[in-house]
Amino acid sequence: MISVQPSHARGESSPDLLTDTIGEALRRAAERWPDADAVVDVPAARRWTYSQLRQDVRRLASGLLAAGLQPGDRVGVWSPNRWEWTLVQFATAEIGVILVTINPAYRAHELEFVINQAGMRWVFAAQKFKDTDYVRILADARTSCPDLERVAHFGTDGFAELFADGGDQAVDAVAAALSPNDAINVQYTSGTTGRPKGATLSHDNILNNGYFVGELLAYTDADRVCIPVPFYHCFGMVMGNLACLTHGAAMVIPAPSFDPAATLAAVHAESCTSLYGVPTMFIAELALDDFDSFDLSSLRTGIMAGSPCPEQVMRQVVSRMHMAQVSICYGMTETSPVSTQTRTDDPIELRVGTVGRVGPHLEIKIVDAAAGDAVRRGEIGELCTRGYSVMLGYWDQPEKTAEVLDADGWMHTGDLAVMDDAGYVQITGRSNDMVIRGGENIYPREVEEFLYTHPDVRDAQVIGVPDEKYGEELMAWVVLRDGATELSADDVRAFAADKLARQKIPRFVRTIGEFPMTVTGKVRKVELREMAVELFGRDDRR
Repeated sequence: MISVQPSHARGESSPDLLTDTIGEALRRAAERWPDADAVVDVPAARRWTYSQLRQDVRRLASGLLAAGLQPGDRVGVWSPNRWEWTLVQFATAEIGVILVTINPAYRAHELEFVINQAGMRWVFAAQKFKDTDYVRILADARTSCPDLERVAHFGTDGFAELFADGGDQAVDAVAAALSPNDAINVQYTSGTTGRPKGATLSHDNILNNGYFVGELLAYTDADRVCIPVPFYHCFGMVMGNLACLTHGAAMVIPAPSFDPAATLAAVHAESCTSLYGVPTMFIAELALDDFDSFDLSSLRTGIMAGSPCPEQVMRQVVSRMHMAQVSICYGMTETSPVSTQTRTDDPIELRVGTVGRVGPHLEIKIVDAAAGDAVRRGEIGELCTRGYSVMLGYWDQPEKTAEVLDADGWMHTGDLAVMDDAGYVQITGRSNDMVIRGGENIYPREVEEFLYTHPDVRDAQVIGVPDEKYGEELMAWVVLRDGATELSADDVRAFAADKLARQKIPRFVRTIGEFPMTVTGKVRKVELREMAVELFGRDDRR
């Protein structure tokens, strides 16, 4: 039912916004909860209290200053989840060095671009994980990255020697000159132009977003948060690490990357009270043959985000995993990330049918894209958000910033949504062609640009097709060059190895003589999707 009320809502005005830098927030946490667990790396068998964490963070910050880093320098971190990642996150923030988070699945093609675009002086990195040899790829990349001065690999003497003693005065002097409004983090999000854009976030952006997410989950220093989602993304480093920091809760790392058994084992061993994940993660955990062997009775809450949650899954999470207060969050990297969130006492119907309502100190509206005015509640339009969480802009790309951030401070998300009379928001679609695969946002244009580099490809169009496990999977329709006869999915995987992140490699590939076009010469992707659905209804998708 459509209401006369406009689709516009403001969040609560309490509690107050934080006015600290991340370094100041860590100092307050160490003073208030010195003996509470801060970081627990389960596979590494390492743990820190808040007092110990601040001490080691300041030792690392001192070493970074002594090695020549200065506020405003960009430093990358390229690694799966591990304790060193977290210490680097807090140490760089302590001295105003801007941390650039790099997707651990990136290959050389993507890595070199973000290093150069952000002007990174250093990169912290793992040595190896699964089939990725970070040492080799970074060594090769340095020839194409003239500003990259140093690489420090975790688990080596080169990283360990950066921890310095006796540099507190230098750290304090730098920290005293920092502002909460300073840029402190750059996170790359794929762009429709085929190149990632670096969303630039401040202390104020991400510290407050983590704080209010934690407030709506009723976090205290008694909470222990299991974080199997990646640190390189806001889900891990903001909704996870910073929500914990601002409430004295423990950050529990169950594994370097998602492993359903390791996740539940960590909940069991560490008596975690909160668990994060995208719906596919919870589905994988519930499907474990030995699920009942894990004691999950300590759980009470958590976050599910990234894609809609099926009602049956939500009911199992509540009943079998004891997460009666699990929350749904919606947002984007450019908004630090969370704009809307369900509350802990919302009924299941709202948690599976909506993405909640606007968070504290934020404002949202749903607008008619053409007119720019808020539509009436019950009508579909583009979701916009405004407030403390909106990014400073895309790193060194003012023209791209202006495309999404208007003069009044509204961030235009590109997502289509509808708001009900109580202010709850439902995401109904996307105004662009973004594919959400297992919670990962993938923009087809970036993949298309890469496919154009294949010698047999004349043109390519990438779409999302329905998939039971991931929600959507990538499919590429390709037009071959003259003389080429066939291009299979295996051929594309081989060509993309070490060049494109695994999740961006199309699972399905089909050749086509020409694309269906509109009268104005635009490719009809809707028709390509219809063709794919019909095709997959009668073959094995090879």
